[in-house]
Amino acid sequence: MENNLLLAIFVLLAASVALVPLAKAAGLGTVLGYLAAGVLIGPYGLGLVSDSDLIHQIADFGIVMMLFLIGLDLQPTELWRMRHKVLGLGVTQMLATSAIIALALLASGFAPGIAVIIGLALSMSSTAIAMQSAQQRDITRTDAGRASLAVLLVQDVSVIPILAAVPLLAMSIIALDLEVTEAVEAMANPLDWITPLIIIGAFIAAVVAGRYLVRPLLSYVARTGVREAFTALGLAMVAGAALLAQAQGFSPALGAFIGGVLLADSEYRHEIESNLEPFKGLLLGLFFISVGMSIAFDVLWSDPVRLVALVIGFVGIKIAVLFTLTSFFRMHLADRLLVAILLSQAGEFAFVIFQFAERAGAMTSEDHALLAVAVALSMATTPLLLLAFDRLVAPRIDARKQAGPHDPIDEHRNIVVLGYGRFGQIITRMLRSQGFEMTLIDDDPAQIELVRKFGVKVFYGDASRLGLLHAAGVARADLVVIAVGGHTRILDIARTLRRHFPNVPVASRAIDRGHAHELMALGVEIFERETFLSAVSLGAKVLTQLGIAPIDAMHMAQAFERHDNKLLEESFAVRHDDAAYLGMVRESMGLLDDAMRGDQPTIPVDITVPKRTE
Repeated sequence: MENNLLLAIFVLLAASVALVPLAKAAGLGTVLGYLAAGVLIGPYGLGLVSDSDLIHQIADFGIVMMLFLIGLDLQPTELWRMRHKVLGLGVTQMLATSAIIALALLASGFAPGIAVIIGLALSMSSTAIAMQSAQQRDITRTDAGRASLAVLLVQDVSVIPILAAVPLLAMSIIALDLEVTEAVEAMANPLDWITPLIIIGAFIAAVVAGRYLVRPLLSYVARTGVREAFTALGLAMVAGAALLAQAQGFSPALGAFIGGVLLADSEYRHEIESNLEPFKGLLLGLFFISVGMSIAFDVLWSDPVRLVALVIGFVGIKIAVLFTLTSFFRMHLADRLLVAILLSQAGEFAFVIFQFAERAGAMTSEDHALLAVAVALSMATTPLLLLAFDRLVAPRIDARKQAGPHDPIDEHRNIVVLGYGRFGQIITRMLRSQGFEMTLIDDDPAQIELVRKFGVKVFYGDASRLGLLHAAGVARADLVVIAVGGHTRILDIARTLRRHFPNVPVASRAIDRGHAHELMALGVEIFERETFLSAVSLGAKVLTQLGIAPIDAMHMAQAFERHDNKLLEESFAVRHDDAAYLGMVRESMGLLDDAMRGDQPTIPVDITVPKRTE
C-alpha cells in the first residue's frame, strides 16, 4: 500500500475514527486510541500500511507544530520566570535519571559506553505525549504544566550534545574506526569554538526578523482578508523556525518553540493559533499511530520477561526521580505525582539516538530492536498510568478541589472582549479603570494598528470562529463581552458561546428590541440595546432644554428605562404572536403615559421652545 498514498491516508483516518472515540468513551484517553489504531493497521496487525518510516517523518512535524503553539502561549517574561525550574528541575532530571539507569545497566552486565548511551536516551520523555495529555487536562498554565515544559525544554536542547557524544562513547565498545588523534583534532576544530557565537547571532537575527519582518507581513496578509494565505503564512513560520534551528544543529522542535515565544506578544497570536490547531491535532494523531505501528511484536514475544522488566525498570526510575525533584519546588502532592507520570515514558528522540548508536557500532541490531519496542511500550503506559491516577489516586490526595470557607478572592479576573470599536472601547476603559485584566480581540487590522499607537494591545482574529475562542482562553474566562457590530454576527458569536461554553457568562451588545429577544432566547441574560440608553439620555436633556427641572427630567428618564426594560422582559413570551405583542405594547405605552403625566414638575416651567438665533 506504500505506493498508494491516498489509500494509506484513508486507512489511517478510518482507523482513527473507529478506535479513538471508543478509547475516549472508555476513559482511556485519545493517545491510547491512536496507539491501538497504529497496532491494528501496522505491519504486525492487519498489515494495511507497512511504510511506517514515511508516516513517521510526516508525523514528526506535528511535534514541531505543537512546540510552536506552546511557545505562542508563553510570554518571554514567563519563560524567564521559569529559569529556576529549567535549571534546577530540567538539568538535574537529565543527569540523575541517566546516571541511575546507566548504573542499573552496568549492574546487569552492560558495557559502560552502551549503558551511558541507553541511560541518556531513556532519560528523555515524549514531548508529544506529555504536552498533549497536559493540554487535554487544561493544566499547561499550572505548576504541573510549567514544570513538565521546563523538563522537556532541557531535553530538547540536550539532543544534539547526546548525538555528538555517541561516537565517543562507542569507542569504548568497538575497535577504533576513528583514531584518537583525529577525534582530538575534530574537537579542536576552530569552527566548534565559534558555534556559540553563530547560535547567538542566529537568535538575535530571529528576534529582529520577528519584530521588523514577520509582524508587518502578518499585518499585510491580515489586511487582505484571505484566510488561506494567513494559514499558509502560519505554516511557513513554523517550518522556517524549525529549519533555522536544524541548520544550527539543534532540534527542530526547539526552534519552533523559540519562534512561538518570539511571537507570543503579537496581536495575531490567537489567529495563528486557531489556524494551526487543526493541523497540530491531526499530525500528532499521526505520530501516535506511527508509534503503534513501530511496536515489533515478534521481539515482544521472543523475550517478554526481559522487555517488561526493562520498561517497568526505567519508567519506575523516572517516576521516582521526578517525584523527588519536584518535592524541592514545594509543589502539591498531586502535582508532583502528575508531573512524574506525564514524563515517565521514553521520548521520540530515543528512536533517533538508538538508530545513531547502531550505525556507530555502539549496539547490535537485536539490542536496537529490543530498546525500540521498550520505548514504544513505555509510551503506551502513560495513558494507563494517568487513568489510574485519575480514578485511584487523585480523589484521595488532591484536596484543592474543595474550596475552603475563607479562600481569597482574585480581583483580577479573566475577561475576553470581542470587538474593540467605539462600543467596546467604552466598556474596556470602564473595566480597566477598576483594575480588571482583559483579552481584547478585533478583526480590523487598521483599528489594531491605530490603537497600538496609544499603548492598547488588541489581538487580531475572527470572534465567530470556535478555534479562536479556544485560543483566547474563553473556556477559562470569567466573562465574555460581545461588542462587535452586526445583527447576524452578534447572534452567531452568542450561539457559539452558548453551545460550546455554556458555563461562561456572556454580556452582549444588542441592536434593537427584537435582537435583544433573540439573545434572550439563546440564554444571554446580560445585554444592552446600543441606542436605547443614549436615546433616553438625550430625551432627558431635551426635557431640560424645554424647561423641565434637571432632577425631574432625570427621574422621568429613569422611570421610562425601568418601564421599557420590564416591557422587554414581559413581551419575550409573546414575541412570536404579533397580535398579542402589539396589544401588550399599546397597553404598556398607555400605562407609561399615564404614569409620567402624574409626575408634576418641581417648579412651574414655560415649555415654549426657544427660537433659534441666526
